Amino acid sequence: MRWEARELTTTDDTALLPLKGLVRSVCTPEFAGVTFHEVLCRSALNKVPGNSEMPFGWTINPTRGCLHRCTYCFARKTHEYLDLDSGNDFDTQIIVKTNLVEVLRKELARPSWKREHVALGTNSDPYMRAEGRYRLMPGVIEALAGSGTPFSVLTKGPLLKRDLPLLVAAAERVEVGLGVSLAFVDPDLQQRVEPGTPTPKARLDLVRAITGAGLDCTVMAMPILPWLTDSDAHLDALFGAVAEAGATWITAGALHLRPGAREWFLAWLGRDHPELVPRYRTLYDGGSYVSVEYREWLTGRLRATRRRHGFVSRENRQFPLRGTMPDGGAASVPTLEPGGGQEQLALF
Repeated sequence: MRWEARELTTTDDTALLPLKGLVRSVCTPEFAGVTFHEVLCRSALNKVPGNSEMPFGWTINPTRGCLHRCTYCFARKTHEYLDLDSGNDFDTQIIVKTNLVEVLRKELARPSWKREHVALGTNSDPYMRAEGRYRLMPGVIEALAGSGTPFSVLTKGPLLKRDLPLLVAAAERVEVGLGVSLAFVDPDLQQRVEPGTPTPKARLDLVRAITGAGLDCTVMAMPILPWLTDSDAHLDALFGAVAEAGATWITAGALHLRPGAREWFLAWLGRDHPELVPRYRTLYDGGSYVSVEYREWLTGRLRATRRRHGFVSRENRQFPLRGTMPDGGAASVPTLEPGGGQEQLALF
């Protein structure tokens, strides 16, 4: 692969894009229309605010922005903190922390590090296609396991299969949670809503690979789209496929429309399903979450669907994927403001 860019040995203070620690910006024919901005980060671990309801205290995000191009992505707003827009820039201007592993090792070696759970896949997918080039995750896995730090990974990317031997070895030393994000079984709808993501079949094959390696796998079936994927037929097909693939558990919830994602998703909805736009505006009433009535209705439907497909009571299993959300969506999902090493939380 040819990466056309200026090779720099220090940060580029003359770069037009105002990114701290920018080393170079890279384009390649394999990722047409995408620019990778390689930066030197000062920290790898991001602290989750103490008032958060998330069951983990730290996150790692190897990149910012995402190639998946999901119309609904919670994390879109974070690009505005970089003077980039939450729409096309989020999909095409990708920030890569090229020194992430080196910085992480130093942070994990500090005497003050308490080996708290670390979550990956909270702001960007660590196994998006670019990971095939940058290969940051093997070093991240080895650093976390080697320091005795438990961790979890949530992804849409079958590239995780490459690191299964490392993850199996890590699970012998620390608690490791693996999750696959999959909310669509209709490949046509899936490609229209999240056009840069792997197919449903590819992600189901990833679930099979994870469980075949002897590891548990949770499936995050989010978002459920009102009037598009909340029917009995769609939920049965989705939960049935996940059960057949051998997933340990499935959790699901309704679409959240936060600022940034709201504008981008509603623009897509207006193009593909204009008749639904007024219904969505009523259901969300100008906010980020569906009405309480819809959430309660969806929660009951999800619970019944899960039981039909043989998923046992949550209380009877230990779920390794930290941070999975209650069915029907959670109005209490926190927002982590940027700055001081903190980033907005978005579960893929």
